[in-house]
Amino acid sequence: MRLTRKLWTICTISILLIFYKTTEIGKSEHQEAVLSGNFDSSATRLMGVGDLINGEKWKINVTVVNIIRKDILRFLDAERDVSVIKSNFKPGDIIHYVLERRRTFNVTHTLHSLLPEVSPLKNKKFKTCAVVGNSGILLKSRCGKEIDNHDFVIRCNLAPLEEFSDDVGLKSDFTTMNPSVIQRVYGGLHNKTAQEHFIQRLRQLNDSVLWIPAFMVKGSEKHVEGVNELILKNKLKVRTAYPSLRLIHAVRGYWLTNKIKIKRPSTGLLMYTMFTRFCDEIHLYGFWPFPKDGNGNPVKYHYYDTLKYHYFSNAGPHRMPLEFRTLRTLHNKGALKLTTTKCEQH
Repeated sequence: MRLTRKLWTICTISILLIFYKTTEIGKSEHQEAVLSGNFDSSATRLMGVGDLINGEKWKINVTVVNIIRKDILRFLDAERDVSVIKSNFKPGDIIHYVLERRRTFNVTHTLHSLLPEVSPLKNKKFKTCAVVGNSGILLKSRCGKEIDNHDFVIRCNLAPLEEFSDDVGLKSDFTTMNPSVIQRVYGGLHNKTAQEHFIQRLRQLNDSVLWIPAFMVKGSEKHVEGVNELILKNKLKVRTAYPSLRLIHAVRGYWLTNKIKIKRPSTGLLMYTMFTRFCDEIHLYGFWPFPKDGNGNPVKYHYYDTLKYHYFSNAGPHRMPLEFRTLRTLHNKGALKLTTTKCEQH
């Protein structure tokens, strides 16, 4: 009798485990289909793929958007991971760099004073968001007005706006700034002219969020500290944010799980992934990792400088063409809108 009961228990547990595993595999395969395009015919009909060719008659597919959002939330809590907050650290705490775990730095009083009290995106929700990359594909696009009409605008790496406003717009609600920009564009803030130029650019942010990946690699801390000191000294109206120590790994984990084999997500892909949590619709501009456009015309690496195109070799930290193809697939499925041509003028 005991043996029979034991066998019955083992069988029941085995069936439940098989059912659970099958359910999880089904979920995983469905999500992978969203990203790879392997939908069955009924799902394809639902998406109206024929209406999404080359960006014409693009229409959002709420079902796909919700699938992606739900799956991303399994990997990261975007509201929390967008920035560490004051209560996470105290001055003097030792932090391991995200990409160089053997190296550490101390949290300074300056840095701690600029950490937000709460998440800068706490309880935020937007109808439409624009994520603006920096490719030269934006030049002569006349997309500025369309970009500025979105409810929330995310911009990458403190790119200049005023002299390119017809093509890229002026509105900035959330602006990223890799510490490397300080050395490359502002000469490490070593002279008064560079500092004034940088301060003028930050004043244009007008109390929006400046998002600084401060904890990535050794060597960035001196630039971060210099920026923070200038913000405090000049009492600049900018809300600083510093991504969590786990964000980049969580985002990479999401894409790897869906068989998108990126080395390290670019800023643009990070922004798209994170803002699926806050935006009903995400529109991408300035994403084009190729030296020529669809008609064979040259495209600048950045719309605002003369940096040479190195065509993103696999030796670099990002895999931009792969990211672009992934985003293009999601565009065709109605998950996001990817604009790579001129914008319509109304």
